[in-house]
Amino acid sequence: MKKTKIAIIGNGSISHVHMAAYRKLPNVEVVANCDINEERAKEFAQKYEISHCYTDYNEMLEKEELDGVSICTWNNVHAPATIAALNAGVNVLCEKPLALSAKEAEEMVQTAKKNDKLLMVGFVRRFGLNTKVLKDRIDQGDLGQIYYAKTGCIRRVGNPGGWFSDKKRSGGGPLIDLGVHMIDLAWYLMGKPKAVSVMGSTYDLVGARSNIKGIQQYRSADYSDYNDVEDFAVGFIKFDNGATLVVETSWAQHIKKDYLYLELYGSKAGATMEPELEIFTEKNSFLIDEKPIIDPTFINFQTMFDREIEHFIDCIQNGTPCISPGEDGLELMKILDAIYESAKTGHEVRIK
Repeated sequence: MKKTKIAIIGNGSISHVHMAAYRKLPNVEVVANCDINEERAKEFAQKYEISHCYTDYNEMLEKEELDGVSICTWNNVHAPATIAALNAGVNVLCEKPLALSAKEAEEMVQTAKKNDKLLMVGFVRRFGLNTKVLKDRIDQGDLGQIYYAKTGCIRRVGNPGGWFSDKKRSGGGPLIDLGVHMIDLAWYLMGKPKAVSVMGSTYDLVGARSNIKGIQQYRSADYSDYNDVEDFAVGFIKFDNGATLVVETSWAQHIKKDYLYLELYGSKAGATMEPELEIFTEKNSFLIDEKPIIDPTFINFQTMFDREIEHFIDCIQNGTPCISPGEDGLELMKILDAIYESAKTGHEVRIK
């Protein structure tokens, strides 16, 4: 079988996870990589024995014959790099969030349609086995009508700094970084209803907390302690089917420990996805707690990326319908835009 030729644009931390996944696929060859930092690009190419290394993705797209690209850049490069790749006839897997705004995301989606190419967004949590188990149960009707969900990802100290906390490059703080995952996961499990209105608040009262000692912290590859984004955000989202989703997320809060949660409330049963998968229902007039047994290796970080990358390649090679198409990324950007706009104005924002 002819190998699918892939390039990776942006060679920071997440690109190594993508690369590890591609290397496990026998029918795939990563033939090029690109990063604006020439030294980092060369180190990446040398580490993974990649033939062609670039600092300009436009030059790479012109010179290389590619089937697909992973875009692992700063958020502000997602739209221009994706549009350039699609116009070059290349399929795209773009890391989340899809763009800095819904306006950019709309242009990306339209460019994919115009060129009849795949635009897939990196909603990697959709590829966890725990997600699949719960989604199957929901699709079978076991939860009934899901009318309410709440989710959050709260860190005590967890601002990555660098480009993450520079609004010009990131578009925002923990809401666009962590919240996008949690909103998407809940929305996906709820059946992807149409968001119609949003109320939101953001706060920047705690700060980056870069002064904290005695613990290990994840730092971006280009770390600096510059910070002009929120450290906490909360959103209240109403959907066209009457369902409601509440989300909260932070990089820095005065709490005892980090926590992650996702809860779904249905007319027949409820469920949690985080911190662990459980389903709560009743049978023969008795309350029942169900806890599916899942090997932790099927829901770890790298395994989810492995499944995501494998799906991307399957879509390219076999035309398999995409689990996380660009259109979904656009809907998430509309929600994120609305939360930020509501926080700015203090009013409810209607989504057209």
